Amino acid sequence: MPESSPSALIERKAGKAQGIAIEAVDSAHYKDALKRLDASQRRWLEQTGFEPRPGRFALLPDANGKLARVLVAVDPSEPLAALAGLPYALPVGSYHLADNGALTDMHLAALGWALGAYRFERYRKGTRAPATLAVPSAELAALAPMIEATARVRDLVNTPTEDMGPEHLADAVKQLAKAHKAKLREWVGEELLKANFPTIHAVGRASHRAPRLVELTWGKASDPKLVVIGKGVCFDTGGLDIKPSDGMRNMKKDMGGAAHAIALAGLVMQAKLPVRLTLLVPAVENAIAGNAMRPGEVITTRAGHTVEVDNTDAEGRLILCDAIAYGAEQQPELMLDFATLTGAARVALGPDLPVLFANQDALAERVLDAGRAVVDPLWRLPLWRPYRKMLDSSVADFANSGASRHAGAITAALYLERFVPDGLPWLHLDTYAWNDADRPGRPRGGEAMGLRAMFAFLQQRYAR
Repeated sequence: MPESSPSALIERKAGKAQGIAIEAVDSAHYKDALKRLDASQRRWLEQTGFEPRPGRFALLPDANGKLARVLVAVDPSEPLAALAGLPYALPVGSYHLADNGALTDMHLAALGWALGAYRFERYRKGTRAPATLAVPSAELAALAPMIEATARVRDLVNTPTEDMGPEHLADAVKQLAKAHKAKLREWVGEELLKANFPTIHAVGRASHRAPRLVELTWGKASDPKLVVIGKGVCFDTGGLDIKPSDGMRNMKKDMGGAAHAIALAGLVMQAKLPVRLTLLVPAVENAIAGNAMRPGEVITTRAGHTVEVDNTDAEGRLILCDAIAYGAEQQPELMLDFATLTGAARVALGPDLPVLFANQDALAERVLDAGRAVVDPLWRLPLWRPYRKMLDSSVADFANSGASRHAGAITAALYLERFVPDGLPWLHLDTYAWNDADRPGRPRGGEAMGLRAMFAFLQQRYAR
C-alpha cells in the first residue's frame, strides 16, 4: 500500500491548553475576539488590514514577538473547510482550538484540519511537516478511522497504474483481509471464464496484466448480508473506441470506485458492524491489443443476459454487471456499488457531487440524510425506466451503450439495474473520486466522495 502523510491531529491532554490557541471568528464574533487581545495585538490587526472574511488568518505575537495566538476567519456553516487550509499555512508547531469562537462543530473542524494535512509523498517528499492540532483523546479516536480511510482512497487513486495495476489493487484487498482476519478468494485470468465471469475477462483480456475478481468475506454468517462492490479499472484507454489524450490523461483514477469500496469495507470491519460483509473488486486494465474486445461483440454475462458491446469505452458497467450478478446470488440484505462510471454524471452535477441511484425511495432518502449530516453531500438521479430503450440491441438482449448522448448516467445505472433481482435493496454511487485543483481540505488528485455518507448510513442501518 502507498503511504501518505501522517495525521496532523495529536492527543490533547485533559485540562491543558496545548500549544498555540486558534480562535475562529466571523463578523458576529469578531468584536468579542478583539476584547480578548491586548492593545498591541489589536493595533497589529488594524495595521495589517485584517478583516474576518472566510479564508483569512492572522498570526498574533506577544510583547516579546513570540507567536501567541491565531485568529482565523471562518464561515460557521462550512465547518469542514474552516481549518482545512491551516496545516501548511501556519508555522510548524502544535495548536489547539480555543473554547470561545465561531465554530460549534469541533468534530468536523478537526476532520477538515486532518484532510487538509494530507500529502501524497510516494514519489516526491514534502518540504515540511504539517502543523499539528491537539484534540481530546475521545475525539481523536473517533476521527482516526475516517482519516485513515480517506487517505487510503486518496493514496490508491493517486498511485500511477504502473504501481497500481490489477495485481496491486488485489494486494490492497489482501492486506485488508489479513488485518481483519477476513477470508479471501481470487479468480485470475482464464479462471474467470471457468468460474463464469465472462464480462470481467472480456474487458481485461488485452492487457499484459491478467484481469481478476477479488472477494473478501467477513463477519458472522448469521448477521445480515451486505455486499459492497467497487469498479476497479486500473487504467482505461477506452479500448478500441480509444479516448482522446485529454480524456485519457487521468485514467489512473478509473479504479476510484474500488478504492472507495475497499476503504468502506475497512471502516465496516474496524467498527465491527454486525453484518456478513462481502467485498467484491473486479480489477482490470482496459487496454488495446490484438485480442482486445471489439465493438459489436456479443457477450453472454454471468446472469445469462446477452449484451452487445456498442462501445468499448463503456467498460466499467461490463465488469460491474458480473460482480453484481455474483453478489446477488448471495441474497444479501443490501447491495451497493461505487464506480467512476460516467462523464455524464459530471456534466450533470459537476465534480463535487456524486450521483446516487437507488431502487427504493426510502433507502435513498436515508442515504441522502446521512450525507447531509456528515457534510458529504450526494444528489439523487432517477432510474427512469423508459430510457431503457436507449440500450436496445438488434442482436442481443440489450447493449452496454447506445447512440444517444442523452441521460448517460441514468442509462448506465439502468444497465446495472438489470442485474439486480427484484426486491433486493440496491445503491449505486457514480463518483468522480478526484479534485481537479487544490482547495482547503481537498488537495488536487484522488478524493473520497461519498465515503463518509455511505459509512454514516451503514452505521445507522446496522446500529446495535
